[in-house]
Amino acid sequence: YDGAYLMRAGEGLVAMTADRLKSIFDEAVPDYSAEICSKATLDDLDPTAIENLRTMWTRKSGNEALYNLNAEQLLTDAELLVDGGVTYAALVLLGTHRALGRHLAQAEVIFEYRSSEASTPFQQRREFREGFFLFDEELWKVIDARNEVYQYEEGLFVGDIPAFDRRVVREALLNAASHRDYRNGGSTFVRQFPSKLEVVSPGGFTAGVTPENILWRQAPRNRRIADVFAKCGLVERSGQGARLMFERSIRDGKLRPDFSGTDDYQVFLTLYGEVRDPRFLEFFGKIGQETLSTFSTQDFLVVDLIHREQPVPPDLQDRLPRLLELGVIESQGRGSNKTYFLSRRFYTALDKRGTYTRRRGLDKETNKALLLRHIEDSEDEGARFEELSQVLPSLSRDQIQGLMKELKREGRIHVVGKTRAARWHAGES
Repeated sequence: YDGAYLMRAGEGLVAMTADRLKSIFDEAVPDYSAEICSKATLDDLDPTAIENLRTMWTRKSGNEALYNLNAEQLLTDAELLVDGGVTYAALVLLGTHRALGRHLAQAEVIFEYRSSEASTPFQQRREFREGFFLFDEELWKVIDARNEVYQYEEGLFVGDIPAFDRRVVREALLNAASHRDYRNGGSTFVRQFPSKLEVVSPGGFTAGVTPENILWRQAPRNRRIADVFAKCGLVERSGQGARLMFERSIRDGKLRPDFSGTDDYQVFLTLYGEVRDPRFLEFFGKIGQETLSTFSTQDFLVVDLIHREQPVPPDLQDRLPRLLELGVIESQGRGSNKTYFLSRRFYTALDKRGTYTRRRGLDKETNKALLLRHIEDSEDEGARFEELSQVLPSLSRDQIQGLMKELKREGRIHVVGKTRAARWHAGES
């Protein structure tokens, strides 16, 4: 209308924002990586990259006949050539440096290393403008050259945990290659610091994907590239990559991968390398590999939340009964007042019995005795309810009210006054 696209707002119509239009157009555009680059030829694809593709595909499929195909037939079967035309996916995965410079210069990955997060010049910079199957191993070697190692002890065993796990980093790079917007002229950046790694790729999340649901909803922008990765055994079509990154980070005692820097124009992933709690590694060791093999991503998320003393959101609470049954966690209280914590045997094994006592809290009778002692000591003026929260700061208001009701029923305390003027006294009224 008058040159503007309209959308409903309440009972009226308003002009669509640029961001809303971009989101709609992005969703409607077909897979760019499956389109033909009209000026590209088979000579623009690197023979070494093609053989790398052949080797990985054969290993994954077990189909030895792939070794007998000529390059053109192999790429046709992989849908990287369509009716003899070279797809953009073929350039991204197999293109020579010269070919990308001519046809798809933005399909490059720029690596930078900085020794500090302050605004300092990079100590190293590498530009990888060639097919992904030509540089992925070299890029990992560059990252691994400055990969700090954290040591932890489990009994007599001393283990090493690298700051950046190879599989986690690979998943981040594969995601960037298959999800970035190649119509955008920007490059993908990999920025390494001593204790974190940033992977920033052009184009925001695809429609319907958010930082909150990325573990459960996957929609690759470049499906042709993602399909080739799956043929080579590098990714699962079901979107397990993001879950693997989260699970391995949690098991290594690190912060979860962070997508909070993402907006409509870029996906900003931060991988944290610091092992924040080495003893948490021992915790998973005590659980045992057999039990861990049955853990879902949700189980890892719940254990991580409980370890960090954060509430378990409603969409994950259905995992709690199984973790309780396995003896991985324990609970205290009832209903909405129930709290969860790692089980006693794990705190004991980690030599953190004091932490267990704090998390579990005192038993009910001890808590009641502490409340009664404070009320008796405040007999002259009576005790205000707010003071009772100071006596038992780890309990919620509802939990304290429950204990007070029991003391009142037992005739050990009574209240004088109402609401804010109420004061609690010892004995019956």
